[in-house]
Amino acid sequence: MSRYDIVCIGMAILDSIIKGFDPEPVSATGYRAESGTLNVGGDAVNEAIASAKLGMKTAILCSLGNDPAGNIIADELERNGVDTGLIIRSDENPTPITTIFVREDGNRRSITNSAHRYNFHPERYSEAFSDARAVIMGSLFRAPFNDPDVIRSVVSAASENGALVFADTKLPNFRRLSLADISDSLASVDFITPNEDEGRFYTGRDDPEEMAEEFLRAGARNVIIKLGARGCYFRNSDLTIRTPAFDISAVDATGAGDNFIAGFASEILRGSRAADALDFACACGAICSTTVGAGTALKSREQVMRQMAEIDKRSAIR
Repeated sequence: MSRYDIVCIGMAILDSIIKGFDPEPVSATGYRAESGTLNVGGDAVNEAIASAKLGMKTAILCSLGNDPAGNIIADELERNGVDTGLIIRSDENPTPITTIFVREDGNRRSITNSAHRYNFHPERYSEAFSDARAVIMGSLFRAPFNDPDVIRSVVSAASENGALVFADTKLPNFRRLSLADISDSLASVDFITPNEDEGRFYTGRDDPEEMAEEFLRAGARNVIIKLGARGCYFRNSDLTIRTPAFDISAVDATGAGDNFIAGFASEILRGSRAADALDFACACGAICSTTVGAGTALKSREQVMRQMAEIDKRSAIR
């Protein structure tokens, strides 16, 4: 029996979320906003917390500074049942802090800094994820997964040990890679999950079907294009699935994609068909969007199943 169901690898960040920012100053240097909150974040953190809440034995491999921000993240992970034994603590590299401005419709813009550059070389700790049923690579195309050699090493180590590999993508912030740069790794990634903006950036296409085709042509095995309020589009060499979204009032979309991939991976590990896992994943993303913060709204698998029966679906993707 594997030690872990899921190991999430990637960035751990403290998010300072500013909701309802008013760009009109109230004084020479002062501005107003509806609210300001501190929330743990980073794809790996969000995915690990969601996976643990959904009943998976979950660990996280990330780097945190020996600083108050790092302590907040580690404490929150432990409080939510995530194994923190693989976390690397550093005196030299501070915990990254991101400022996020959330609009009224739930969409957001973020500000990063040089602390987000740090690559802690997860490939050096392959023994840490060699005993997992699945590995989720948070923030593919950003540190630590903005180096083709690092990506190749992690994907190879996971695949060689029989783990399913899920890769969540991000737009680049410091170093830019193309699909061609990681083509030798894509064939070993079981599922890749770009959102529509990321799909457009990496493929140059505007249509989800064409985006998925480009990812497949580059070597990907299963592609999920996340389409926000329009659900998602799944494609592999044999199967196409269009999954509509759940009809909710979005408050903050921060972490919705992370909750989506955690939900999808957990259901695949439970033996669900792709179509059912996608439906469950869309529900996880929708639930996440109903409150401020990536790890606030989602509580358990039972909650998701219950709300799937109660929340109406939007019309199918066109």
